[in-house]
This record gives sequence, C-alpha cells and structure tokens, in this order.
Amino acid sequence: EEPLLLAELKPGRPQQFDWKSSCETWSVAFSPDGSWFAWSQGHCIVKLIPWPLEEQFIPKGFEAKSRSSKNDTKGRGSPKEKTLDCGQIVWALAFSPWSSPPGRKLWARHHPQVPDISCLILATGLNDGQIKIWEVQTGLLLLNLSGHQDVVRDLSFTPSGSLILVSASRDKTLRIWDLNKHGKQIQVLSGHLQWVYCCSISPDCSMLCSAAGEKSVFLWSMRSYTLIRKLEGHQSSVVSCDFSPDSALLVTASYDTNVIMWDPYTGERLRLLHHTQLDPPVEDSDVHISSLRSVCFSPEGLYLATVADDRLLRIWALELKTPIAFAPMTNGLCCTFFPHGGVIATGTRDGHVQFWTAPRVLSSLKHLCRKALRSFLTTYQVLALPIPKKMKEFLTYRTF
Repeated sequence: EEPLLLAELKPGRPQQFDWKSSCETWSVAFSPDGSWFAWSQGHCIVKLIPWPLEEQFIPKGFEAKSRSSKNDTKGRGSPKEKTLDCGQIVWALAFSPWSSPPGRKLWARHHPQVPDISCLILATGLNDGQIKIWEVQTGLLLLNLSGHQDVVRDLSFTPSGSLILVSASRDKTLRIWDLNKHGKQIQVLSGHLQWVYCCSISPDCSMLCSAAGEKSVFLWSMRSYTLIRKLEGHQSSVVSCDFSPDSALLVTASYDTNVIMWDPYTGERLRLLHHTQLDPPVEDSDVHISSLRSVCFSPEGLYLATVADDRLLRIWALELKTPIAFAPMTNGLCCTFFPHGGVIATGTRDGHVQFWTAPRVLSSLKHLCRKALRSFLTTYQVLALPIPKKMKEFLTYRTF
C-alpha cells in the first residue's frame, strides 16, 4: 500500500523575516518513548510538539486512531507545545534516551527550579558550531557546548542512557561530549577530508558510523574512539547512515543514487538498493537524478525508508531489492520512523513536516529470535556457534 499523508505541519511566517535564517527542515526527531516530536522549522526556531498531534492537524479519517492514542498521554499531565529560539539556523536535533538517574542529578544540581520528574533532553546543532542542550518538560536551556568551528550537521546520543553525545560538523570532525560532566568534550575524531554530514551510534553502543562528502564511510569504536575500518563501495558522496535495531546491519545512502547494506563487523557489502526513477515520472520536470538525502531503519528492523531528490519517499522491505511503496513528496531532506512504528516523518526544504503511514508488521518468531541474539552477538561470534550453516546465514542476514 502507498503511504498515506496523515498530517502536515507548515511554519508560520516570522514577524521579522531574515533570509539568512533559512526555512529548511534538515532534521526531525521523535523522543524515544514517542511522547514528543521535535521540528526544526527554520528561522532559528525548534518546535517541541506533544505526540500524538492535536486533532486540528489530523484528517477526519484518522480522528479515532488519534483519540485512542491520546489516552496514553493524559497520565503525564497533558504536556504543552514549546518553542525554542536557538538564535542560529538549526541543522541537527537529537533526543536523549528516556530516564537516566545521573541526568536527573545533573539538572537538579545546576537548575534546582527544574522539576525532578524527567531528564528527557533535546540537543540542537547550530549554524555557528554551537550545541544547545534543552530540558524538554520545561523548555529551559541547560548547557551550551562550544568547540566546533563550523555548522553542526548531525547529533546522536548513545542509546544506553549514559548521556554521551556525538556531534558531526562541517569542520570535518566529530566530537564526543559527556553531559554528566558539565558537557565536557572528551574526544575529537579527525580523519574526514570533507564536511561530516551524518553520525549514527549502534544500538549496542559499540560502534559509531560517520558519513562525510566522501565515497567512503568511517566506522569508529565507541569504547576506544579509534577508527575500526573504512567502508568503500559508493561512487559519490555518502550523506546518510543508520544502524539496524539489533546493530547487525548498517545502511548508507549516497548521491550516487544507491543505498548499500553492510555487515559492520566484517565490512562485507550485503546488498545494494538502486533508486531508479519511476516510468513515467511523477510529474514533468528536469529532475532525473535520484540523489539520496536520507535513509533510516524501522523500529522492528524489517523496513527502510529513503528520501531522494526525485521527489519520492520510498519504503523498502529488508528481504526485497525493489521498493514496496512510494509516496510523492517535494524537496525532501530527512526522514525518521516513529519509535513504535506505523508512522514516518519527513522534513522538506520549505520547512514543512509531513507524517505518512508506514507498514505495520507482526515480526515472525524467527526474526524476533535473530534480533534478540544479534543484539549481543557479533557476526564472528555467530559464525563460531556450533549450529547449521543455514542458521548462521539467517542470523548474519546472508539469506537475501
């Protein structure tokens, strides 16, 4: 089924329009528990919107579904939408993992006026190289991290809840910050020769992938902060990357119109997904290059979403080489899945955010077992198990 447009958010025109502030939505994010949506709507403004959306944004056909979801939020005291004025163009957004006792101590120590009910925070990467850290429940600015010399293009928290933040910048470096130590910068990762577009931490917190305006992708150790290997296979700049929920797969998207699926442990290329233009094209235009902008895994790890310059959002099933669904969208820049599945959010060059239906699937017992095992076993550990070859191939995603 084609993805259906559930809702669309459009930025209001600011009172004092400044062309330098741009209106492009380079980043959108859901909080890990699914209760908040962060929208970089341009003009230096980030909107923190309680999820699910208010009913004025939802088409009539989806009202019942929206109301049933809303019952879950009533116990949290009906959070209200917040506006964060970052003072600079916002390029990157990242929520911290939900609930972390060390985080509560940090915010309580520096901001006793902040209610000690939640430590959910939002990091924003800015045009001037600054990173601002906000407390989501109150909208208070908690920390300002300085170090980058150019645009902070992407941000990623370790999923473990340790409040370690990784930032990727146009200054060609990645930086590691410890928010439990007053935002101390603990490492600078150098080696890229071009702007760093994207960074992604594996769910098991062992690896960091970084993609710059280069044909190769860097894999780093999150334990020693050293380079593990370079993944080479793309023919043009790699601009987006994401790990599967069990850390067993890595996908990279490039201007060369391809997504490559890798085994991050061995560096082996498992599959290539080529973005061919629909015939006939969606509309008459000169656009004929399917340059990729963004790729992301679904929360259960069975689907991928990609956004390309050919004005299409594509949904891919893990086992198939061609997309299972398309949706027409103009000027797409980023995409992300709702953490509990069923919805994809996309951001565009004109500052809009669109929410689309995504495939809902009941994972097979085989996939659930594979996902559970691969969450703590590397490829090499699986290959060393005394089990049949076909089982090893399945567990290492080599049955495509």
